[in-house]
Amino acid sequence: MAMRELAYDYIVIGAGSAGCVLANRLSADPRNSVLLIEAGGRDRHPLVQLPMLMGKLMHSRIYNWHYETEPEPELDNRRIYWPRGKALGGTSTINGMIYVRGNRHDYDRWAQMGLPGWSYAEVLPFFRKSEGHAERHGEYHGETGELSVCRARSGNPLFDLFIEAGKQAGHAFNDDFNGADQEGFGRYDFTIRNGKRCSTSKAFLRPILKRPNLTVATHALTRRIVVENGRAVAVDYTAEGQERRVRAAREIILSAGTVNSPQILMLSGIGNADELVMHDIRPVHQLPGVGKNLQDHVDVCVVYEVTRPVTLYSDLRIDRLTRSILEGFLLGRGVATTFPYEGGAFLKSRPGLEAPDIQAHFMPALEKTANLHWPKLFGKQKVEDNHGITIRVGPVNPESRGAIMLRSGNPADPPRIFANYLGTDFDKQTTIAGVKLMREVMAQKAFADLVGKELAPGPDVQSDAELRTWLKKAGGTTLHPVGTCRMGTDRMAVVDAELRVHGIEGLRVADASIMPIISSGNTNAPSIMIGEKAADMVLRANA
Repeated sequence: MAMRELAYDYIVIGAGSAGCVLANRLSADPRNSVLLIEAGGRDRHPLVQLPMLMGKLMHSRIYNWHYETEPEPELDNRRIYWPRGKALGGTSTINGMIYVRGNRHDYDRWAQMGLPGWSYAEVLPFFRKSEGHAERHGEYHGETGELSVCRARSGNPLFDLFIEAGKQAGHAFNDDFNGADQEGFGRYDFTIRNGKRCSTSKAFLRPILKRPNLTVATHALTRRIVVENGRAVAVDYTAEGQERRVRAAREIILSAGTVNSPQILMLSGIGNADELVMHDIRPVHQLPGVGKNLQDHVDVCVVYEVTRPVTLYSDLRIDRLTRSILEGFLLGRGVATTFPYEGGAFLKSRPGLEAPDIQAHFMPALEKTANLHWPKLFGKQKVEDNHGITIRVGPVNPESRGAIMLRSGNPADPPRIFANYLGTDFDKQTTIAGVKLMREVMAQKAFADLVGKELAPGPDVQSDAELRTWLKKAGGTTLHPVGTCRMGTDRMAVVDAELRVHGIEGLRVADASIMPIISSGNTNAPSIMIGEKAADMVLRANA
């Protein structure tokens, strides 16, 4: 039986951080018919709403591809868990909501690599276009965009102590990591609206679902992009147990993310021909860089005891948090409407650097106790058994490069992820430098009467050799994978500066996978900017 074929002007594959923006902007003109294809479902689960519940959401299978890497050689061959969003809103539906754009140097480097249009001055308008900041104004911020952004909301005093300790250690205070300069200690901004998560689905997609020229297909697994005579003309996907084909009169935009965008290209015969034939896929176009250039932010946790009950542990007792959850849902306030890692820093590991090379995330809780728990009615425990501080720290510009590769030719099989964390000496040394900086900060007077024993790396881990050994056990991910369909002009590049796939007409990639070099910090805001800029490119090209 022949597949039923429908036709649209534009087909967007993936309703994630960039895809929702594209669907919004492309369908704003009622003359354009747009189809948005998403492998996951609608983002209706209540756990999505309240920021404090993000940890539970990230480790569940709710709206989550639930990937893991292959064994990582420099991390004792551990497999590292990779949650990726599988729902309208993509990973913005399950992430930590931290809004960090990166710094000026990131984008100017992209432009210097021969990518016109990607300098900081040229991308800033697209950041501002999306942003609807509730409190910040001026040349660096937007106030009327669909994406709600706000300052940190927690009243926990340990965040201020962290900032004060940073100042005592000789570092600057930074009130706005997205302002004129990124360096210093401060609090992050968040994509939170009225105490609830503002995902890209909530910001860009839900308000436009009734547009007659927009069709959204959920629980729709893309099987391949159809290429005829060098042009991408259709998409094959499976939904409700049926195989379907939809045609694109103008363009197909692949926005399935750093893992799934290269996977879909390879399933479509676009990639390294020698690797494709191993999975019985007919090569359509030789593009060896598909899936390569994978980058992610590695980090480690520096952990301390706290000798007084002033951490988030007290707020996470089930009886107290239940009240806070109700307060959050009904009134949009309370601890449940905050994210645990509100404190942060961007620092230089050595003098003379153009921009910070280290990022820290500060949480007033121990990782192991930052979960729901019942009140302990019987028995005594030391305060420091449950109360502590966790600082995640790592390099923002890692040298290590990994790859996404097919596991098979079956679209339902998860691809193989080789992150290659700490694969270079530079990454190890920069991570160690970050640990030393955090130790200096925690040794300051601000924490003198509050902080107890160092739990990790621990007082017995001091030399660089000892720290290198510890990295193997402690290294993990900050969950910022990018780069697997990178922009560029060389033979390993996948897309050009207009995000057009090299050698294929009518096909672009628009998500974090196009980054040639990872941005300095959390990657959701840059992904949204990429969606904005891609929509502008598409509309101008088809005007």
